[in-house]
Amino acid sequence: MKNLRFQLLSGLFALTVSLVSCSKEEDVKGSSDVDQKMMMASAEIDFVNEADFNSGMEVASDNGSYSGKNSSHTAALTACATVTVNNITPGVFPKVFTINFGNGCINNGIHRSGILTITLSDYLMNTGSVMTIERSNYYVNGRHVEGTVTYENETTNPDTPQWTRTITNGQITNLQGEVFTHHGTRTVKQTEGVGTLTLDDNVYHILSGTHTVNRPNGTSLTVTVVETLIKKYACNYISQGQLDLEGTYLDGILDYGDNTCDNQATYTHSNGTVYPVNL
Repeated sequence: MKNLRFQLLSGLFALTVSLVSCSKEEDVKGSSDVDQKMMMASAEIDFVNEADFNSGMEVASDNGSYSGKNSSHTAALTACATVTVNNITPGVFPKVFTINFGNGCINNGIHRSGILTITLSDYLMNTGSVMTIERSNYYVNGRHVEGTVTYENETTNPDTPQWTRTITNGQITNLQGEVFTHHGTRTVKQTEGVGTLTLDDNVYHILSGTHTVNRPNGTSLTVTVVETLIKKYACNYISQGQLDLEGTYLDGILDYGDNTCDNQATYTHSNGTVYPVNL
């Protein structure tokens, strides 16, 4: 599970949320009803969180802090960033990893600069362990990303590891300088690839959770998992599942499709109008 190449959602940051009504004669309530910027921000937030989770997995693996077993992992991060750890003694925690991307480097098509600080309280795969991710002057593909993310391991069955992700003081600034604050939780379970030593066969189910995104102008968006999201490591996109989008303008369901690995989704507004979404 550790041959990390930062493929998770790598195409999502190139997202152009292209929403075209299936019937040009149908209108919702006005052009602003389909809030492309808010949907874009939500997608970018998800992308960064997935990439940073992978960073934690990789540094833990490289330093024997992933689990008690060996792996076939080969470092990908160190080709782009400088990684240091406060102590290298196996089995001694907490461990604090500093991932310094400097003025910027590209790994698997993702440009990052600044610093990630990742703290592990125990082996990442151990029940009760907590991974904390903090950002300092951190940019991903030009977006300024702030906030703290924690992953608490709540596994009850070792065959299906499970984490609760909590985001506090989240903030992302897009290329136009617009600021979006956010917070929320999600429950993530690994359903495939647990018994192997590579990431390529990993499959994750995002079972539940709610995320809230706000803008200074007062508009907001609440994103809730209403049908389990399926994320294959080998695919850049979420391939199945549904999110309920409720906001100042958005009011409908984002559907990722039938588990086909592609960049296609649909947004169905509450009045029945269906919009294709190109991720």
